[in-house]
Amino acid sequence: MKRPIYLDCHATTPVDKRVLEAMLPYFSASFGNPASVGHFYGWEAEAAVKLAREIIANSINATPEEIIFTSGATESNNLAIKGIAEAYHHNGKHIITVQTEHSAILDPCAYLESLGFEITYLPVQPDGLIDLQELEAAIRFDTILISVMAANNEIGILQPIAEIGQICRDRQVLFHSDAAQAIGKIPLDVMAMNIDLMSFTAHKIYGAKGIGALYVRRRNPRVNIAPQLHGGGHERGMRSGTLYTPQIVGFAKALEIAIASQSEEQQQTLTLRQHLWKRLGELDGIMLNGHPTQRLAGNLNVSFSKINGSALMKSLQPIVAVSSGSACTAAKTAPSHVLMALGHSKDLAYASIRFGIGRFNTFNEIETVANHVIATVRSLTSQK
Repeated sequence: MKRPIYLDCHATTPVDKRVLEAMLPYFSASFGNPASVGHFYGWEAEAAVKLAREIIANSINATPEEIIFTSGATESNNLAIKGIAEAYHHNGKHIITVQTEHSAILDPCAYLESLGFEITYLPVQPDGLIDLQELEAAIRFDTILISVMAANNEIGILQPIAEIGQICRDRQVLFHSDAAQAIGKIPLDVMAMNIDLMSFTAHKIYGAKGIGALYVRRRNPRVNIAPQLHGGGHERGMRSGTLYTPQIVGFAKALEIAIASQSEEQQQTLTLRQHLWKRLGELDGIMLNGHPTQRLAGNLNVSFSKINGSALMKSLQPIVAVSSGSACTAAKTAPSHVLMALGHSKDLAYASIRFGIGRFNTFNEIETVANHVIATVRSLTSQK
């Protein structure tokens, strides 16, 4: 059976062959535990992890000691949110985040509310961006953390992270950003952007699933977090557990490739996205979700009015693999909380498609998808 065209790169990406090649030796010949510092096999693995940590740190202008390896962005987000809450609760119990954040932020915040913390969930404007004045007005004397994602996983919106970082620095509030969708795709500089904690993962940038990292600032200011996993004292005591050397090596290679080709690759992806949007514009009753330009190059999230969302998805499946929202909440029957925050009705939110264009997509694929979507929508709505 012919496989559908894959346009769901915000959910995950295929492992780049160059990444796989870098990983393979550490599954077999170089299989040592990097914590086994008493013999050659451990030294070999330790050296590979050290180099990977340096590569990842350099990509965001951090130091190697500030990179804490985790199982992925969800764990990194939980470690950041809960770790700060536990370490700084004596300074206050107020946290600010945004209504359109990933569930890996919203759910830990809801958990903290059950423990007596107060969470302010900032609304977004119709284009998905937050109002910086509203953010400033929400900061209180007991605010200990502000968490705003760099790039939204559903609508691709790029929040003004540098401006938010400056506000946080001026008000002496710690700033965390979920950069799972942004890392490798846009320039990120934790020093220039005043980011104190940042979560990211490998599988959104053609690395393997199951490996992520949390950047934790060590100076100006030094950030403390309470560990959420105990036992062994790995990662400077912040995250215990045997380091997954092959995944870590692959993570660094994936990020190295993404940074080296960032400008060219993102321009290529943008060209494909613009062409897809132009073609879909041939339909009546279609609308773009989110800011038209301040978004990830490969993200196109659109809504179709007066159409049954489930019927649309079912009709598209044989030809193209897309989603209607976050892969992490796909099993839920509720409409996208992100689209609802933009002011959409439930019906319109259900009739929305997220196209995630990536490194390996071609112009011919985009043409095929556009033709199929147009034909499908017209058949479902009797458009001529």
